[in-house]
Amino acid sequence: MTALPRAHSTKCVILVDDEKAYIDLLEQLLASHLSCPVHSFSHASAALKALPSLDVGLIVTDYNMPEIDGLQLLAEIRLRLPSVPAVMITAHEGNFTEQQLAKVPNLKVVIRKPFKWTILAEHISQYWNGSTPPFPMTRNGQ
Repeated sequence: MTALPRAHSTKCVILVDDEKAYIDLLEQLLASHLSCPVHSFSHASAALKALPSLDVGLIVTDYNMPEIDGLQLLAEIRLRLPSVPAVMITAHEGNFTEQQLAKVPNLKVVIRKPFKWTILAEHISQYWNGSTPPFPMTRNGQ
């Protein structure tokens, strides 16, 4: 699939997942098809440190990570960037409780692994915190 030419955005997507090879591949796929920068982090603490220097349009995080889980990460990010939406990607089989989800109202959708990167890109555009979504919402049959 060829990337469509689009205007460059200064807002970025942040990816957080402790599986380095997985997050690197996802970053490459999204960076070549989104009209915004994509930054990946394999440690939640590194993502939190980078937040002040980035103009974040959306956070994508895994749930199961060794330092803190994705819900805890999103709760911490919400304290710093309350209006930034988030998408969770996970192989976690269980459902999250209403109590867990109440702490992260910025979480818009949970996507179960495995998934097609285009599904993630469409969710990024749907919940994007910016004026122009970074990915076309329809793929013209692709």
